[in-house]
This record gives sequence, structure tokens and C-alpha cells, in this order.
Amino acid sequence: MTHVWLAWDVQDNEWFSDCPVLLDFAGEQVEINHQKFDDLSITWNTADPHQPVLWPGFDLQWRHDMGAELHALQGQILQDVELLEWTGSDMAQGTVAVSFRFPDDQLTIANALDENELTFGPPESRYQRHSLR
Repeated sequence: MTHVWLAWDVQDNEWFSDCPVLLDFAGEQVEINHQKFDDLSITWNTADPHQPVLWPGFDLQWRHDMGAELHALQGQILQDVELLEWTGSDMAQGTVAVSFRFPDDQLTIANALDENELTFGPPESRYQRHSLR
């Protein structure tokens, strides 16, 4: 993986988790975005991290240098991608996360009830795995 791009809220100096998470693999980019309680969007090469992020009321910019865990994934070869279905008995039941496995870690982009959430390491046991191989 080359970069992970996140929309950054300049004023609050924090990740703006309502925007897509962009994973760049040497020029091929997959974009993951969760919204509402159960909407998942997966697109390829549609967002340009070199263009301004336009979101009314916010000063946002794309950043790829955020967080040691994301930085550690740079240069690693993608080994597997899984769709993960939440099987817990809470209101998130049935939501789908996307998980990317690398040699040294795993990145999961999940629905945090109307925004994206990033977790590292093996996914929780309450996820049912659906491999994309």
C-alpha cells in the first residue's frame, strides 16, 4: 500500500470521519465510506486527494501522514480483503465492514453509526467473515 488518505479537520486538528477513507495501492485507489446506520460505499479512483475537500462549514484537507499505525502499513503488500458482517445483537447487527490484511497488521474500516471507524489487528469475534478471494 502506498498511502491511506483521511479528510482532516484543520480547525479541530482531527480526523473528519464522515468522509471516505482512501487506500492507495500504487495509483489504484479504493475508497470506503460508511454513512447512516447501514450504508456502505466502495468505489475506485473517484476521489482526488490532491483536490480540496468541499464540505460546507468545515475546513478540510486530505492528509496521508496521520497516525503511526496507518504509516506502518505503507509499503506492505495486501494479502487479503474480507467483508465482515456484524452478528452482535445490538443495533449494528448486519452492518458490513471492510477489512484489509497485510503481513504485519490488519486494517478494518467499519460503520461507527453514521461515520467511519478504523481498527487495527484481528477483527472482533462477533464478525462473520466473507473472503473476497
